[in-house]
Amino acid sequence: MAGQDEKPILFFDIDNCLYPKSTKVAHMMSDLIDQYFETHLSLSQKDANALHFRYYREYGLAIEGLVRHHKVDALDYNRKVDDALPLEDIIKPNPALRQLIEDIDTSKVRLWLFTNAYITHGKRVVKLLELDDLFEGITYCDYGSEKFYCKPHVEMFDKAMQEAGVMLNKNCYFVDDSYINVKAAHARGWTAAHLLDESDPDPAHQAGKYQIKSLQELRAIFPQFFKSTATEKQ
Repeated sequence: MAGQDEKPILFFDIDNCLYPKSTKVAHMMSDLIDQYFETHLSLSQKDANALHFRYYREYGLAIEGLVRHHKVDALDYNRKVDDALPLEDIIKPNPALRQLIEDIDTSKVRLWLFTNAYITHGKRVVKLLELDDLFEGITYCDYGSEKFYCKPHVEMFDKAMQEAGVMLNKNCYFVDDSYINVKAAHARGWTAAHLLDESDPDPAHQAGKYQIKSLQELRAIFPQFFKSTATEKQ
């Protein structure tokens, strides 16, 4: 059967996953998104905030709602939101994280980035983290396309598998901080790990097969992919 001999692939989300939520990047991004809603849709701050979160809940990404309902230029949005973030002042290399990923045996599993951000933001983050040389490729939300999808939509998972060159869901492993993304991955047969921040409460129901508080726990849940299982502090 096609795909039976293919190498497994481990997909990593980027934001709030390869760097901790405590950096507050998400908060800064949320503020810029609210400002964009206010300016471009002529909304009050309260209404902008409400619509922002409504679109996030409905589509998984605020920009999808903006494009779908307001014909916003997604690349203009990207320049004024993601690309406007002062990431160089916030995101720094994490030697323990680099050591963790370097310790993954790429003769046994392939490494791929999987983000809802646009390519410019995704590449900027992994370069600042000094991890850009460790992944084979990146699947991103293509704001430049007339029709684009993001996680947790099934089309985005299909896109990731196609771009990474993997045919079977059972060969896909995934780590993400988003509950809905992990739940969607788990539902389609991926082996998914939900990364919670240390300060996050445990959800009432687990999103996927695994729930972790540190990427270092990947050594314990996926020992078959590591050269060693020694735990390093992240």
